[in-house]
Amino acid sequence: MILVFDLDDTLHDESRFVESGFRAVAGFGKDRFGWDEQESLALMMDILAREGRGAVFDRWLAAHGKHGKALVAACVRTYRHHKPALSLFPEAAALLPALSAYPLYLVTDGHKIVQANKVEALGIAPLFRKCYITHRYGIRHAKPSSYCFELIRRREQVYWRQIAYIADDPAKDFVGLNPLGAQTVRVLTGRHRQVAAKPGYEARHTIPDLSAFPALLARMERN
Repeated sequence: MILVFDLDDTLHDESRFVESGFRAVAGFGKDRFGWDEQESLALMMDILAREGRGAVFDRWLAAHGKHGKALVAACVRTYRHHKPALSLFPEAAALLPALSAYPLYLVTDGHKIVQANKVEALGIAPLFRKCYITHRYGIRHAKPSSYCFELIRRREQVYWRQIAYIADDPAKDFVGLNPLGAQTVRVLTGRHRQVAAKPGYEARHTIPDLSAFPALLARMERN
């Protein structure tokens, strides 16, 4: 079986990257304006909790009496290009090397530089035959598109039923693959763990974390 993994909130805690990026932006605020880094970080985390990601930098700058598209763009650039310090979930760190007998792939959505920096920080590229960052192929090929999965299927010359995708987000990760007959596995980790999937969007299999995957894999291979 070909095993394909998602990245964010499947193999690592995405919130750690967000906090790391905010720290980098807080450092930018200190260097440019002399603002206290810890206060900036706390404010950005509070805005994130209350309002989501959309306008964190706008709100943070406005709280200091600063405005302008150029400043926001500088914040976004700092966030995207910073080099994070990340670690795998313990279950992922134990699982991936144990699956070395299987063809392993990574398929992840997100900004090309951001996702590449995450892969580099985690040091996981050698574990996979190829890491597919969907936005490298055009945003239209982001999930739920099956485009990158089709590249894997052709590369491995297998049927869809021989591909398993292990991911966490029921809003997009499985709905494109289920009709094709792929095995889809939802891992209940990260910010989507309590999200109820819409009809047709849920994975075929659900596990609490990656430590439960070997037993599920054995069952899938028997069927």
